[in-house]
This record gives sequence, structure tokens and C-alpha cells, in this order.
Amino acid sequence: MSRFDRYLTAQYLTLFGFFALVLVLVYWVNRAVGLFDRLIGGGQSALVFLEFSLLTLPNVVRLVLPVAAFAAATYVTNRLNQDGELVVVRATGFSAFRLARPVVMFGLVVAAMMLTLTHVIVPASRAILAERSAEIEANVTARLLSDGRFIHPTDGITFYIREISANGELLDIFLADDRGAGSRVTYAARRALLARADDGPKLIMFEGMSQTLDRASQRLAVTHFADFTYDLGTMLNTGARGRLTMEELSTPVLLRASEETQALTGATRAELVSEAHGRFAQPLLAPAAALIGFATLMLGAFSRFGLWRQMVGAVLLLIVVQMLNNAALGATLRDARAWPLAYAAPLVGLGIGLALLWLSERPRRVRAVEGAT
Repeated sequence: MSRFDRYLTAQYLTLFGFFALVLVLVYWVNRAVGLFDRLIGGGQSALVFLEFSLLTLPNVVRLVLPVAAFAAATYVTNRLNQDGELVVVRATGFSAFRLARPVVMFGLVVAAMMLTLTHVIVPASRAILAERSAEIEANVTARLLSDGRFIHPTDGITFYIREISANGELLDIFLADDRGAGSRVTYAARRALLARADDGPKLIMFEGMSQTLDRASQRLAVTHFADFTYDLGTMLNTGARGRLTMEELSTPVLLRASEETQALTGATRAELVSEAHGRFAQPLLAPAAALIGFATLMLGAFSRFGLWRQMVGAVLLLIVVQMLNNAALGATLRDARAWPLAYAAPLVGLGIGLALLWLSERPRRVRAVEGAT
């Protein structure tokens, strides 16, 4: 790389880091609100929330990198134009295609980051996240040991603990099981303990009573007990691992799309193949977006007020490319043989960028011909 290329590439990467950080923070905050409510409200600690937040970050970063690349390319090009640097460089004989070389290098660096994310980091983080989610579901203590408020661990179940003693004993508990079609059972006890067994967790209640209401006859049966064991496994999901998701699987497994993989994920062959090729195609959107942002601004003339019309045009072109990407994704999800369409949007974006660079060179050539005549 020449000194000039290194200078421009450094400018793009610096602003890219800034825009990526801002976009990741905005996107993550929106998702963290729901995550915080689900985990903290379910009795988990702040460390668990932090762990889950870190595991979701790679996927967030993957989504915002093409937009950050476009924003960096557009902002830096506009600033260089306002400072007159582009005018000086073009006056020395640099063509638009020569000026686009550091933009392409910058886009390839971002694409390499995204390839690492989509093929390695994101699948690994999603697999760990799924395992930890199953462990959280299995942690009955965290879900039930919340004193002073009514909780609903599953549909038809209401559970209340007045206080949890220092030695882990549950004081004054209330449990209502409204899942039966013909009856409603309510338990109340002065003390209770949570215990683990081979066949699942148990709630051992002492000095209490059960009330069974027959819905048809409206008769109430009351039973007092000294101790009673309630099987919590009947009302809680004790951590059984659900189906695998496509995001957890490696790219070679997705490309094979075997019948076993389809059964494990519940996805069709077209969906698996689409996910695999999307991991290759999405990183190509980064150089395409950066080139569109740069090339569109090269159409404008020098102005101290900036190239706002060209910037709006670049945003519109990026929206068109994204709409094409969404349409192509829908086609690949319906038919596995349509996987080449996954690369349509990046290729069209690169084509648009090259066409705009060619157009930016035409006015200079026309003026040169007019001057010669």
C-alpha cells in the first residue's frame, strides 16, 4: 500500500470503529431491556445477565458492520471533499477508480471481520447461549426462590413465599395448581424445602393443608398434613434441551443439509442451505456498501456545504440493495436450488458502485474534449 492508501484506509477504519460502537450500543440496549426483564425478573443474578449480554453481542456486531462501513465511507469522503483534499488529489491525476482502491481495501477488511463472525464466533456463541439457557431453565431454585411476590413459573401455576430464612427454609408458602380441567388444588404450608431427586426436583411441605375444589359439584375437600411432597417436575421445564437452531451449526453441516440435521433443527433443506450461503454472502455487503457510499459522493462537485444530495442518494441506493437482499433471501428459503440468489445483492451493490465511479469520470473527460476543440 502506498502512503496515500494507508492514510485513507486509516481514516475509514477509525470512523468505522466509532460508528460500529455507536450502532452496537444502540442495538444492544434495545435488546438488553427484554433480556434484563427475563433474567433478573426470573431470579437470576446480574452476572448471568452480563454473561448472556456478552454471548449475544457477536450476532449484534455481525448485523451492524455493513451499516457502519457505509457510514464511515460516506462520512470520510464527505469530510475529505469539504477540506479540499479530494480536489487536490484529483488535480494531480488520480482517477475515481484509483481513489476507490483504499475504499475496497477497507471493505475487504470489514468483510474478513464478518466472515470470522459468521462462520466461527456467532455459531459458537449461539451454541453456548443455548446450553446456558437450558441450564437456567433447569435451575428451579432461581426461578422459584423469590420471596414477597406471586410468581407464575408456568401456565396455571401460582407460587408465593412470604420469606426465605437464612438456612434456606421457605416460610409460609402458597401454591395453586389450576391446570386440571375438573378440579383446582391449592396448597398452603408453614414451612417447605426444595430437594433434588433422580426423577426431578421436589417441594417438601410441612404443617400445611391442601384444598381440592371440584368444578362440577363445587364441593371443597380439605386435607391437613404434617408433611407432603409435591413433584415440581410436573409443572416446570427442568432444562430439557430443545431443538438445535441453524445459527448454532457449523457452515459445513449446513451445506450438507442432511436429513438428520433437518430432523434436529426442524428446518427444511432450503432453509439450511440458505443459512449457509448467507454466511458467505452477507460479508460481501460490507465492501459493496462502502463502495456505494464513496462512489455516490464522487458524483458531486466540491462544496463547503457538503454533498448532502449525494449522501441521500447513497442511502436510497443502499435501501434498494437491502430490499433486493431480502427478496433474494425469501427465494432461497423456498427452493434450495436458488442459493446463487444469495449473492445477488452484494454483486448488484458492487456493480452499482463501479457504474457510479465510471459516471464520475465522464464529466472530466467531456470538459477535456471541449477544451481541446
